[in-house]
Amino acid sequence: MAARFQLEIVTPEGRVYQREVDMVVLPAADGELGIYPQHAPLMTLLGSGEIIARRGAEEDRILVTEGTAEVRADRVSVLTVFATNEAEVDEARAEEARRRAEERLKEKLSPEETALVQASLAHSLAQIKVKRRRKS
Repeated sequence: MAARFQLEIVTPEGRVYQREVDMVVLPAADGELGIYPQHAPLMTLLGSGEIIARRGAEEDRILVTEGTAEVRADRVSVLTVFATNEAEVDEARAEEARRRAEERLKEKLSPEETALVQASLAHSLAQIKVKRRRKS
């Protein structure tokens, strides 16, 4: 059996994904980053997009909204504001969340509220983009 490593994705609400994987593709802030077992240690900023976790012929796709990733030889730890399994994305709900976030951004908000609403908007847009890409 090929070497594997642990992938963990955590949001403020708790751990949303933890599994041994063969490789992972991260949406780094300036492009995709492929990680295999025994990768050199690094820390990187993540952009909004898909994390693709592969185990043999199986793959999980998790949508994330910005964050950070710590890579070690035997583990990748992702910290992000939002994470959603792609299979659970409902395009209509994502579109409604996008609309609500855009409306909220028109209000007078604290810097903390603005950051959270912007993250929510980015996550909704990522969900919509993935669902529309899968249709075409």
